[in-house]
Formats: sequence, C-alpha cells, structure tokens
Amino acid sequence: MEKRNLAFGRMNYILLAVSMLVVIIGLVLMSGSASTEEQFNPEIFSAMHIKVAPVVTFIGFVSIIVAIMYKPRNKE
Repeated sequence: MEKRNLAFGRMNYILLAVSMLVVIIGLVLMSGSASTEEQFNPEIFSAMHIKVAPVVTFIGFVSIIVAIMYKPRNKE
C-alpha cells in the first residue's frame, strides 16, 4: 500500500489529542457552582478556580502549538 503524504504524522495526532484533553481538564477545573441571588458561594474564589485551572488550560494551549509544530526526525 502506498504511504500518503499527510500534513501530520501519527505522533502529531497523539500529541494533539493529549493536549486537547489537558485543555478540557483545565476548563472543567475552572467550572464550579455559581452564586445565586439568595446565596453567595465563596468557593468561586478558591485557588483551584482562579490559579490552578487557568495555568493547566494555558499549558494545554501551548502543548497544542507544540503538537502542531512537532516534526519527527528522519530515520535515514
């Protein structure tokens, strides 16, 4: 079978999938229960929501850029 010349290799797709999973994890960590008119929820200002989750999401976006730019070494 003839090998196709695709824009990305197998490793690019694996890195891209892992990076998108990291972004999704960061967005899930950012979400949480909101405050209502009747009750204030102070947990929306926790370190997880305003410090950790944005860093995880940023690392995921940077990883997506790395996954796109990744070029495997030639075996020759």
